[in-house]
Amino acid sequence: MRTIRNFKLTVGIAAAILILAACNKSAPAPAVSAAQAGGGVTVRLLTDATGIDDKSFNAAAWRGILEFYGDTWENPRQRGTLYEVITAQTQDMYIPNLRQATDEGYDLIVTTGFTFADALTEVAGDSPDQQYLIVDVDWVNLPNVMQAVYAEHEGSYLVGVAAALKAQADGMVNPRFGFIGGVPGATITKFEVGYVQGILSVFPDAGIVDYYVNDWGRADLAKTQAMNWYDSGVYAIYSAAGASGNGAIAQAKQHREAGKNVWAIGVDSDQYEEGRYSDTESAVLTSMIKRVETSLIYSLNAVKNNAFKGEIITFDVKADGVGYSSANPALTEDIVDEIERVKAQIISGEISIAATNAEAKKLPGFPQDLKALDD
Repeated sequence: MRTIRNFKLTVGIAAAILILAACNKSAPAPAVSAAQAGGGVTVRLLTDATGIDDKSFNAAAWRGILEFYGDTWENPRQRGTLYEVITAQTQDMYIPNLRQATDEGYDLIVTTGFTFADALTEVAGDSPDQQYLIVDVDWVNLPNVMQAVYAEHEGSYLVGVAAALKAQADGMVNPRFGFIGGVPGATITKFEVGYVQGILSVFPDAGIVDYYVNDWGRADLAKTQAMNWYDSGVYAIYSAAGASGNGAIAQAKQHREAGKNVWAIGVDSDQYEEGRYSDTESAVLTSMIKRVETSLIYSLNAVKNNAFKGEIITFDVKADGVGYSSANPALTEDIVDEIERVKAQIISGEISIAATNAEAKKLPGFPQDLKALDD
């Protein structure tokens, strides 16, 4: 397994600098300007039904492609020539979409999310000369598949701390916090257990409730659950549910507009703007930033530089692969300072965060009845 250390990505048109370390040896990749980055490389992004307009996970992957080619969301100049995205409305389209992209000869084919793992294993196994990237999977062990995984539990710990510190600043007594997941599995479990551990580090006796939509595109179900929770006194809800999570944000906006002191926490992309309900206020207190775009840029540079290989790349807090947003002024300077102190402790190893439900349940005071699954 290969882990990126000290990985820093400078976002923007000016440059993308990637540093790869393996086996305790650093091998810096050359700096590549966005204008030069394309180099004729072609890529197709394959997503689930929520598509690149999910304002979350898939949107971040698409941003990575756009940045690599020096394009913008508003002006994807080279779409349809050097890069394209195809959305599968149902999972039975995963294999046909993968085979079509393979037949069309793209240099790199990207799939986002663990629901693609079985389909990719089948297609990639039949096409050993085609290069693939899958995000959020580390068990497709094929020489032509690069796998990018993230330390979601670390970033989620930070937003859990943020929500708890805000509740503490608001004078909350025995606050309750909620988590809404999409499809249960090991990846989403990392989001939930990290978040809960962050909360408990501030409020050891905090109440925790969780709910799984079992879908990435049912914002209506998440909205209904969020309404029920907010009405029952839940202070903040963190969603790791793709486009479903937008329902919790929508409900938080309605409650805050009605004068209720509740919050939503975004995921993958900074969802501050999605939570805006006035010129100066947003219902999204913070977001767990999962820089999916870094894995897209990394893999595309590997293809461009003839350095692509089947390997597992891990992006953690130390590698700047996950983090949190401080865009909301409601996260005051003293709260941000404390979050930064905690972040430094994670990087130094002083704070260790359980990544599975089984591991987390061994910790003092951790809830024993969460719906999170480790498999």
